[in-house]
Amino acid sequence: MRTKNNIYTLISILSIIIVATLGSLFVYLGMDWFNSLIKPSQWIPNIIFPIVWTIIYLIFCFVLYFWIDKETSLPRNVVWLLIINGIFNVLWCLTFFTLHLTFLGNVVIILNLIAGILLTGVIYKSKPKYALATLIYPIWLCLATSLNLALWILN
Repeated sequence: MRTKNNIYTLISILSIIIVATLGSLFVYLGMDWFNSLIKPSQWIPNIIFPIVWTIIYLIFCFVLYFWIDKETSLPRNVVWLLIINGIFNVLWCLTFFTLHLTFLGNVVIILNLIAGILLTGVIYKSKPKYALATLIYPIWLCLATSLNLALWILN
């Protein structure tokens, strides 16, 4: 039983690392283009973005670790929403930063926001305190979506 938990935990944490790594790679590839964009006056300093994303990914690692440790596996709907959110995260980084498709990036980030809200809601139904820990994710996505829309409008 413990081995099964360890395998699920390892797969979960490796999945988060893969999403973070791919996203970072696509962002890095588009940073010169991104830095040339006109930003709104209320723009957040660029250093804040990787810090917040690191915190979000670490929170999800801890939540998944404790959840799996107590229950062996995650509910199927949580797994699917985690996968969907991971795909949208990577897809947004690719679409917006690497491909420079700002409109399509807005579509993807809005879908990501919806999926993030759904994920938090599904987590809340099973584990309310875990949902409170992960609440930073949809809140951050709301802010990121508004900034993304502003970039599209200004550029």
